[in-house]
Amino acid sequence: MDPSLITPIKSRYLRIQEQIALTARQSGRNPDAVRLVVVTKAQPMPVVRAAVEAGACILGENYAEDALEKILALRQEFAVEWHMIGHVQSRKAKTIATHFALMHSLDSIKLAGRLSGAAEEIGRPLPVLVQLNVSGEESKSGYPAWSDEQLPALYAEIEQLLAFKGIQVCGLMTMPPFSDDPQTSRPYFQRLRHLRDGLARHFQHVDWRELSMGMSGDYPVAVEEGATLVRVGTAIMGARTYA
Repeated sequence: MDPSLITPIKSRYLRIQEQIALTARQSGRNPDAVRLVVVTKAQPMPVVRAAVEAGACILGENYAEDALEKILALRQEFAVEWHMIGHVQSRKAKTIATHFALMHSLDSIKLAGRLSGAAEEIGRPLPVLVQLNVSGEESKSGYPAWSDEQLPALYAEIEQLLAFKGIQVCGLMTMPPFSDDPQTSRPYFQRLRHLRDGLARHFQHVDWRELSMGMSGDYPVAVEEGATLVRVGTAIMGARTYA
């Protein structure tokens, strides 16, 4: 592997890990409670390989087809944990259940049923996060959760999700509106944390420990607000090379 490719990625990766740890400590949190998911969306194999050689051990992908190619190419050499972070079509359920350690973006009963069935066939429960839309943006996936008036419907939906035996709900995920100012993300991260706390009180038999929130532009704010998983792509990998 060309050192000129690995060195800048490793430098950015380590800098962000240090920033996460510092922010966690300043917020009174254990840095080990926050995991960095390096997003490989739209990155070619040499760049993905460089990230792994630089130390990345959790990789996140948005598209099942792209992910599968990368997973198969790397699995003989590296012990990498793969997370699905993008919207998933239900016909891709078996791929997700087979190859991913965690799915961040569960957003429908139909998908939950497909994932559960595929996971039961494999014999391995699939940990999942429920994606919530806390901003009201039409472009965002996830269950509507920007208003308290939507909570009865959300709780009813989650009751159904929890009935599936092949999936294991372990937290929530969200994406705030894009902004150049990371502070504008704070109320959306706070909203997700408050929703998680309410769900934990209502569904006490479920472990709601995970909060997946924060990306390249706002991950320190997410850590301050309780993120346990931050999803960082371009700030580590550089500009995407294809759409």
